[in-house]
Amino acid sequence: VVVSLGVCADEFSVLRSPQSVVFRDGSWPIPGERIPDVAALTMGFSVEEDLPWPGLGVGDLFHRPRATVLVTVKGVDKLALPAKGISYPIENAVPFSLDSVANAIHSLFSEETPVVLQLAPSEERVYMVGKANSVFEDLSVTLRQLRNRLFQENSILSSLPLNSLSRNSEADLLFLSELQVLHDISSLLSRHKHLAKDRSPDLYSLELAGLEEIGKRYGEDSQQFKDASQILVDSLQKFADEMFNLYGGNAVVEVVAVKAFNSPLTRKSRSILQSSQSETETPYNLAYPYNYDYSVIFNIILWMMIGLALAVIVISYNLWNMDPGYDSIIYRMTNQKIRMD
Repeated sequence: VVVSLGVCADEFSVLRSPQSVVFRDGSWPIPGERIPDVAALTMGFSVEEDLPWPGLGVGDLFHRPRATVLVTVKGVDKLALPAKGISYPIENAVPFSLDSVANAIHSLFSEETPVVLQLAPSEERVYMVGKANSVFEDLSVTLRQLRNRLFQENSILSSLPLNSLSRNSEADLLFLSELQVLHDISSLLSRHKHLAKDRSPDLYSLELAGLEEIGKRYGEDSQQFKDASQILVDSLQKFADEMFNLYGGNAVVEVVAVKAFNSPLTRKSRSILQSSQSETETPYNLAYPYNYDYSVIFNIILWMMIGLALAVIVISYNLWNMDPGYDSIIYRMTNQKIRMD
């Protein structure tokens, strides 16, 4: 259970990660709006604002992961994930997106066309960039396609233990269709293994709302919700292992379990209120927070000014001690011309 100010909150878990990415074991809460920055930093990208979160270590700067997979599960604040993973509480869970990370990948590796896939099956929302359009062209993205995919011969219904779940319930079918999407992503990517070995990083962002619909349909204390939670945990772990192996052990697989997102409007009003209170309660003339780029900018400007000053001194000294008759070709040519005349 995640605790923030004595209240149960949500959870950010790391299922698989390479040795080059260091996640420290601890119960440090991570701000919900900074989750995209965590994904960016693990991939080696810079962020606009420094992240003072001790859960993420420096790691190996010269070996960055080839892929980041982030799965958001709505409707539950905690999943019974295996103990080998690392989990952190989420403080102030607000809606987020990995658009900034996707834009960074697309701008830095546009010529190599990396795989960028952002998908929310329940909302029929999909975003593909680069080679994802060719790899996942057969992926079911609409609700009608998802239902038809479930009743095909090679679907997960033939191998998945449904227990108390039913094939005739809309909520159950939505939940199962999302699990089918997880299976199809790893299956389709396994046919294009060469894309997982190039130097351009890939990004996968998936949002699952099927468990939330089952909770609304049957209740969170129902057997259907318990069975669905266990099936989801098993599917997520299998999906994490498959993606991790496809990328040769060089991928980060993360899961965000959120009971319910806070509205952005409420978060904004609360932050404004806190800033106004801090201004009235702290009358001291405090400096702005330290920027880690300050030392770099200071050294660039300092040594540039020293270099320019030395250049001006050397040039001025040589001009002052220059003999026009011997050191300047202009005076030499002029003197010869005068003598000839």
